[in-house]
Amino acid sequence: MKKLLIALSAIFVYGTVQAQTDDVKYGENDKFVFNSLIKKTLSEKSPDNEYSKLIPQVGRYFLGLPYVAHTLECENEVLTINFLELDCTTFLENVVVIATLAKNSKTDFDDYIQQLKKFRYRNGSVDGYASRIHYFSDWIVTNESRGFVKNVTMEIGGEPYTKTINFMTQNREKYPRLADEQTFEKIKLSEDNLNSHNHYYIPKSKVAEIEKNIQNGDLIAITSATEGLDIAHVGVAVEKDGRIHFMHAPMSGKQVTISDEPLHDYLAKRESNTGIMIARVVY
Repeated sequence: MKKLLIALSAIFVYGTVQAQTDDVKYGENDKFVFNSLIKKTLSEKSPDNEYSKLIPQVGRYFLGLPYVAHTLECENEVLTINFLELDCTTFLENVVVIATLAKNSKTDFDDYIQQLKKFRYRNGSVDGYASRIHYFSDWIVTNESRGFVKNVTMEIGGEPYTKTINFMTQNREKYPRLADEQTFEKIKLSEDNLNSHNHYYIPKSKVAEIEKNIQNGDLIAITSATEGLDIAHVGVAVEKDGRIHFMHAPMSGKQVTISDEPLHDYLAKRESNTGIMIARVVY
């Protein structure tokens, strides 16, 4: 049987803009897809209503959908909503927001819009390119400060992560929006603030050792070997046959999937990945 969103994407062609305000844009069928998703989530959620079950449940609705890069990039910063084309971060955000709404019995599309703004933007509102949270370690720091997630990396065996995070400003030519000096300075300030925090990670050589402490539905951020870059990839921890696997939107040309191998083995195959940070949704 086809997954829910695969069936929906076969019915609808994404792309035509139905609604755009000063700070929100979504495709003509995104509202319909949201309504279908939230209804399905509420009808299937377990009585204990725990994120450890809700998040993997919602994540599985997206299995098979295509990875598409740069869906958030546009000339003027707006909250872009796209349920049928996902990169790793928008996959994770959609899963977390829908699970959060279901847990709190919220079903309106406006609820989705407002919660997504809170997760994606520094002050919960769209105020230019620099207001979006671009580094995922910053996403964790910011959303932990709001009480939405808890960074559990240190308590389950993490080690200090002392890397200086400045990839965007050190590679300005890769980000057209940074041609604007004011925007560049705001991003630089956000990097400086991020680097003022203490960060922790679990080296990939220790992931098997601490795997028992990772919960089903935890958010997994894979740290990068690239100079100045904190996180290379993100996804969701999923328990499968007694082991923790990785649900994610992998790369261009691929689809949302669950790794065949456990998380430890997935990481071991990739030299560019150095370890993980782990956040747990608590809101």
